[in-house]
Amino acid sequence: MRSRPAPTALAVLAALTALAAAACAPQEADGTASGPSSGPSGASSAGSPATAASCAPAALATKARGKLTVGTDTPAYAPWFQDDDPSNGKGFESAVAYAVAQRLGFAEKDVVWQKVAFNNAFAPGAKTFDFDINQVSINEDRRKAVDLSSGYYDVRQAVIALKDSPAAKATDLAGLKGVRLGAQVGTTSLDVINEQIKPDRPAAVFQKNDLAKSALKNGQVDAIVVDLPTAFYITGAEVPEAKVVGQLETTGGTGGTGAGAGGAKEQFGLVLDKGSPLTSCVSRAVDALRQDGTLAALEKRWLSDAAGAPVLK
Repeated sequence: MRSRPAPTALAVLAALTALAAAACAPQEADGTASGPSSGPSGASSAGSPATAASCAPAALATKARGKLTVGTDTPAYAPWFQDDDPSNGKGFESAVAYAVAQRLGFAEKDVVWQKVAFNNAFAPGAKTFDFDINQVSINEDRRKAVDLSSGYYDVRQAVIALKDSPAAKATDLAGLKGVRLGAQVGTTSLDVINEQIKPDRPAAVFQKNDLAKSALKNGQVDAIVVDLPTAFYITGAEVPEAKVVGQLETTGGTGGTGAGAGGAKEQFGLVLDKGSPLTSCVSRAVDALRQDGTLAALEKRWLSDAAGAPVLK
């Protein structure tokens, strides 16, 4: 039978254990230990608060050591991307992804792009990317399955219709109730059709925006709903026979940052694994880009102005 340690040995063992625990505890900038807490506004995080040390590239638990893996859908649509090539740094979301990477300490050559279907990005289950960027609106339902960063873009939805369509003459939501509307599945665009416009007939649902645009051109629907920058691009470059009928007010609900909060902003956020150790650092990077004006500058460069799009009430 093993003998019990002498009291002095127990005291030494307890002291060593306490020292080891203190050494392993996360440290704040002032040297005090900190426990788990939530990340910045708009994010959900199970890890420690983001600090410069904890967010250094060597400290980040990325999918591939020394690399940052970024997901997005294919095709990668303008004006969010250019030439269907996310890696070229052109288009708002491509530029934002590289700006976030730079804030995290990754060089452009260390960013690896991965194709991820829109709905798969925020579906439950482990992810193969570090973050996904693909016009994913922040909402509580999605937060149940994934982490979402702070918002990097404040967005409104818009209605586009062929210029000779009855929908093109609409000046309010009531004028859209009797027309055939369509939108991509799983999007805020579809949410606002169902929750704000409330048409007389069910909306047509499409797997991709390309299919929705084809349906519009072929007369299968009278109008489609997309986010405002995409609406300007479609009418200016892809379907010039269509016009932006107007934009919809943001009312919260399933598509916004809060449920049912009138006037709440709808924002796009970066998607991460549920409980990802990167969430607080990614949100910290997004917040810094907003605060120093980088996001505003990229928006001005790559996205169309909302002027000329009346608000449909």
